[in-house]
Amino acid sequence: MQLGIDFGTTRTVVAFADRGNYPVVDFVDHQGDAAGWIPSMVAARGDEVRYGFDAAAVVGDPSFTVVHSFKRLLGEPNAGPAHEVKLGDAVLPLGQLLTGFFEHVRDAVLKRSNARRSRQRDTTLSAAVAVPANALGAQRLTTVDAFRRAGFQVGAMLNEPSAAGFEYTHRHRSTLSARRDLVVVYDLGGGTFDASAVRMAGARHEVLATAGIARLGGDDFDEVLARTALLQVDLELDALPARPARALLTQCREAKERLHPNSRKIVIDLEGALGSLATRPEVVIQTADYYEACQPLVSRTIDAMVPVMTRFEQEAHAPDLADVAGIYVVGGASELPVIVRALRERFGRRVHRSPYPSAAVAIGLAIAQDAAADFALVDRYARTFGVFREANGGRDITFDPIFEPDTTLPTRAAAPLTRTRAYRAAHNVGHYRFFECSGVDEAGKPKGDMTIFGDVRFPFDAGASDVAAQRIERRPGEGPRIEESYSLDERGIVEVVIRNLDSGYERAYRLGT
Repeated sequence: MQLGIDFGTTRTVVAFADRGNYPVVDFVDHQGDAAGWIPSMVAARGDEVRYGFDAAAVVGDPSFTVVHSFKRLLGEPNAGPAHEVKLGDAVLPLGQLLTGFFEHVRDAVLKRSNARRSRQRDTTLSAAVAVPANALGAQRLTTVDAFRRAGFQVGAMLNEPSAAGFEYTHRHRSTLSARRDLVVVYDLGGGTFDASAVRMAGARHEVLATAGIARLGGDDFDEVLARTALLQVDLELDALPARPARALLTQCREAKERLHPNSRKIVIDLEGALGSLATRPEVVIQTADYYEACQPLVSRTIDAMVPVMTRFEQEAHAPDLADVAGIYVVGGASELPVIVRALRERFGRRVHRSPYPSAAVAIGLAIAQDAAADFALVDRYARTFGVFREANGGRDITFDPIFEPDTTLPTRAAAPLTRTRAYRAAHNVGHYRFFECSGVDEAGKPKGDMTIFGDVRFPFDAGASDVAAQRIERRPGEGPRIEESYSLDERGIVEVVIRNLDSGYERAYRLGT
């Protein structure tokens, strides 16, 4: 079975390839109803851990600790597979937590979905999966490893807006022409925002530019509605106990998702969410007031999108905005009516909304996984990866970028992109501090979202052991020849090999583990 799996912050959506069609998988949820998604949540009680629908079934049980939107943990600095997550009395490595959730997804596809009959014809579950365009290297590596440990054959890992681009071509091919072949994907999910400009020439898609915000999505819009409601009764969201606060946020999310262009008011059942803490049964919020409260969040997404839209006017060799066929709005949080209105007002462009905004990425992934669809993608690296080095005889520290934003990623069948550095060792031990960031400023210093990617010590002296205990000293004479070889694969994952060219000793590191 060929699947596209969009592991979302709030919901995980699965689509599958079926003779040129890419339907979304329906599941039987914990109440016996049909659901087009699996809730991205986990619950724990002692050593017992439940995922997805099984976690949703115990949300009202006070003996369980329930964690919603746990995907956001992947976006935290240094959140690799060994990063520990506390769930009540249980402490689990993040990689194990993800593997358990993806095992639940696999089990749901095989046993409680409308796609299970296809299992009779297939012996494996092959999947294309996605991560946010600005995902850290550790997030990419942890995600793909967890899918594989859960029993999936991972055929491809795409950036989420790039996957949505495939869904656009599948559904809106008539809007594209030889003169207008550029689509800007606006992807506002439950926890992240991405924008990508994608050139769509037939079955070939090329990502030209990408921008995003690592921590902004539907969860934040839910919180705005909750705070707006509590303002009327002089309560603070941060002062509420965890369970009633979560119940209120869930109710606000459901109320937000029911909004349509003609909605005039939003009713929040405070008593149902807060119980005895509610000072009155319900509050009524004018929709216009809620949209006004959301405006700072909407403006942040548009501000992040501006460089993608304006770059084509600034570069003589690039297409200008006349080539833009439209802005394509996807992601569950993008269904908020104020989003499309704000995009039209700011950019004056035609705005298309996916008829299935929450499923657009999953559908695009299923298309990417379908060999018969014959789509090809040229994607871009969205961040800066580099290493801090000593300069001026050890008196200064400088940042050396290795892979920079907009670096073209290799295609799935191509060899990884490589960069090498060679030099004579000046010390007995090499201390490599690998680093990821949004970019570098005019002075060459890292800026934006920053995280340490890895901290590696490599012995330059042949036969050296217990490198961590060695004192780093400057050698008196000429040192051995050292080569650093970096590779960047189609998933945006970096690996490095450091070798002593004189002795032949080398070590390989998969960064982000």
